[in-house]
Amino acid sequence: MIETEKIRKAVINMFKVNMGVKPGEKILVLTDTPRQSEWMSYNTEKLTEMVRRSLLAKAVSDIATEAFTGNTVHFFAYLSAERHGKEPGREVEEEMKKSDVVAAITTYSLTHTDARQNACEAGARVASMPMFLQEMFYTGGAMSSDYEKIADETTRISKRLTNTDHVQIRSREGTNLTFSLKGRTIMADTGIFKEKGVFGNLPSGEAYVPPVQGTGEGKLVVEAGWHPNLQENMTIQFEEGKVVNVLGGGKVGDEFRRLLDFAKDEEPYISRRNLAELGVGTNPNAKRPDNVLEAEKIRGTVHVAIGDNSHMGGEVTADLHQDFVIPEPDLVLDGTALISKGKTRPLAQQIER
Repeated sequence: MIETEKIRKAVINMFKVNMGVKPGEKILVLTDTPRQSEWMSYNTEKLTEMVRRSLLAKAVSDIATEAFTGNTVHFFAYLSAERHGKEPGREVEEEMKKSDVVAAITTYSLTHTDARQNACEAGARVASMPMFLQEMFYTGGAMSSDYEKIADETTRISKRLTNTDHVQIRSREGTNLTFSLKGRTIMADTGIFKEKGVFGNLPSGEAYVPPVQGTGEGKLVVEAGWHPNLQENMTIQFEEGKVVNVLGGGKVGDEFRRLLDFAKDEEPYISRRNLAELGVGTNPNAKRPDNVLEAEKIRGTVHVAIGDNSHMGGEVTADLHQDFVIPEPDLVLDGTALISKGKTRPLAQQIER
């Protein structure tokens, strides 16, 4: 059940504060719906979540239509792309390109797609909201954060990451991963999308950057409960910037072993194995560990992604982009800890070198 009145104020606030909607602008609310293959293979719990998200998107569209009478609001549903980062199809891209403001309340992320990038190049500002839940709109939820403060902290952390060469991530469960950021441009997902052609997630709150290609070494341990349906720890091993093995993880691990298929030295498997991103969460109201969209924004966490990073300044194009969140990490930059066991150093110290 979608509690329209419970989310109304936050939805209107999203379009006003986060998206900066102006009179006369065209607003597009996008969502994806299950394909026949998903109806056949997914359990009812996962299908219910997908359908509920589409209904939430329709409610958001209806609220926007009522609240923004000086704007054109269009709702568009399309068949699921079946995984994060896979292109949604030309029709979706064209709908995005002819809009000024796009709220993509989808199951599978459009962030790392040509469709999103081309829409931004056409002038659209895009809020990518994959795996969004209506609770995020509730009072105290991740969307109710003070986004001006988030923007300030995220910008400060981005400055601290700038000019960093060597990065090490450690965790209580055994993560020990190193890579270089030398020469990379650090980006800030602040949640304020008022300029033409900008994009980011909602809820927001992260500084992010693609590691230098080929530099990732070590292992990432994804803890049980910190990825959808993950009931046992999963270890991802990296050599020369590529995933070389996935250990454990139960059924979730099996799915990644299938997607990365280490027996095949060919595309699309090679590009899917790329160490794609480092992110640092900055949203104090983000709390839920098993929803990647929210978990990667939790203040004091870091996340690492594999697959595509061509849409964020990297060199690798892939049909997959998947994030993994690390709770209570140590994040060490050129030998100095920015985060220790999930505690961030005081902001005044973060830009010191």
